[in-house]
Amino acid sequence: MNVTQSFKLALKSLQTSKMRSFLTMLGIVIGVGAVIIIISLGNGLTGMVEQQVEKVGVNQIYAYVWGRGDGTTMAFDPEHMYEFTAKYPEVFSGVTPWVNCAGGVRAGEEKFEKTGVFGVSEAMYSAELGGTLDGDRLAKGRYIRYVDVAQRGKVCVIGAYLEQEAFGGDALGKTLRIGGIPYTVVGVLARRDSLMEEGGGDDRIYIPYENALELNRDRNVTLYQITSTSRDTAARAKELLTVMLLDFYQTDMRYDENGNNLFYIETMAEQVATINAMMGVAMTVLVAIAAISLLVGGIGIMNIMLVSVTERTREIGIRKSLGAKRRDIRRQFIIEAGTTSAIGGLLGIAFGCLVATGIGSLLGGMLVEQLGASGITFNATPTLSAVLVSFGVSVGIGVLFGYLPANKAAKLNPIDALRYD
Repeated sequence: MNVTQSFKLALKSLQTSKMRSFLTMLGIVIGVGAVIIIISLGNGLTGMVEQQVEKVGVNQIYAYVWGRGDGTTMAFDPEHMYEFTAKYPEVFSGVTPWVNCAGGVRAGEEKFEKTGVFGVSEAMYSAELGGTLDGDRLAKGRYIRYVDVAQRGKVCVIGAYLEQEAFGGDALGKTLRIGGIPYTVVGVLARRDSLMEEGGGDDRIYIPYENALELNRDRNVTLYQITSTSRDTAARAKELLTVMLLDFYQTDMRYDENGNNLFYIETMAEQVATINAMMGVAMTVLVAIAAISLLVGGIGIMNIMLVSVTERTREIGIRKSLGAKRRDIRRQFIIEAGTTSAIGGLLGIAFGCLVATGIGSLLGGMLVEQLGASGITFNATPTLSAVLVSFGVSVGIGVLFGYLPANKAAKLNPIDALRYD
């Protein structure tokens, strides 16, 4: 009996008891489907993160500076950073300090206690990106300009929530008070979150960083958002910044004598790599859990094949008496087990693709809406590699777990098999 005949016999055996065959391969169906769903959703999330990064810009660098110098110099202030980046125009294209301002916000008699106030420079807005370095778009007016920073102009850019709550949706040219000082609204950011609420992403104000430093009464800036000229120069920019800060603190380490960080520099590419690594670990764990169903399915196939060997003992005896060799019997049952798991794998692939597409459409819409990520899509379509690997694993499990029953059938004594009733 050749392979084709063995395959046809396997299909005939499955058709003989359809319900038993379906229950046998159910574990494989669930396991393969679960693996494809998890991989598809994970790829969708990874793609969404990459789209967001591409939208914001992969050439961004975040420098956190906490140290106060070597004791003979003053703290590292924005002028140091501006002077340094100006030396390398081929590497750095912009820098903005980030100052978290402590001033209270009032519009008329109403007080907004949870509104975030941040000091930035004109470099926060990128004409090339058509928005801020954080991916925000301007809905009205303009952003903070160089002249505003240089002259410490009392102007601000506010979020959509604050415009609606404080000015009824018409904020341009209106005045609010930050730390008791009046600021004129010159720009309004586009809505970021689907649900605008107090303290949320749309409840914020941006002012020139020099004004924020005055309100804080502190020249110390702990965060700088820097842009390199391109993706390729980001690593070089980080290297230059590291050398400069080590030289400023007159040390060869990023830690002081107490073990505290003097500074920390991270590129957007490194952030994405960290996120993807964490997602990869999570996906691996989830796939491993889902693969338990494949193990259970393999045990089910082995169990049914053992029953099948017992039921067909007399048939095996007849075939051996007619000249069938051990390898022929073994091959027949292995092909039958592999066929069972292969069909289960195909059903699992179909099930996983349908569910992944459905969940992806539902979950993707919710994520995009909640994150306010316009222009970003969530694609949970299964990849060809995931489908092929899942199918290969399902067939492999059938062959692996079918070998023991097949080997048992091949070793049956033909005389004893013929006597079996």
